[in-house]
Amino acid sequence: MTAATAITTPTPDRFRRLPWLFRNEGLHALEILLDEAFRIPGLGFRFGIDGIIGLIPGLGDLIATLLTLIIPLAAWLRGARWPLLIRMLSNLAIPLLIGAIPFFGDLFEIYWKPNRRNYQLLLRHLHTPHRHNGRDWLFLLVLLAALAALCLLPLLVTLWAFLWLAHSMHWL
Repeated sequence: MTAATAITTPTPDRFRRLPWLFRNEGLHALEILLDEAFRIPGLGFRFGIDGIIGLIPGLGDLIATLLTLIIPLAAWLRGARWPLLIRMLSNLAIPLLIGAIPFFGDLFEIYWKPNRRNYQLLLRHLHTPHRHNGRDWLFLLVLLAALAALCLLPLLVTLWAFLWLAHSMHWL
């Protein structure tokens, strides 16, 4: 399903009580604003304000993070299960981790388009609620393995540094 057809999909009645921003129409407008509002002429490449405000030191990343959390929050309000929510949050975490690299991280976020990915995941969830395919579970498994590796890496480096220091000081 494309984003163009998604906007014509009416919001189910059970979500009509949610504020406009959390309905399909509001989420689609937010996704476009954050990831696709502007186009580079001649290239056809689209980007949104998410990549632009991320360039503002400190406050820009905070504002961008708060705005990008709206789509996963809407999914949670709509009853999405945890594998979908984890996948959505990982779509936000990947550019956040790479965003630690000045300028390159912001360019990666413009390329990655996490809000578009999350909006598409939410639409897929609405058409097949509470069903996760093997690809979703594989993604979750790879994400958890990478997270475990990232958590262990600083511990191993610290242990190595301590042993090296202890050996060089002749404590061992």
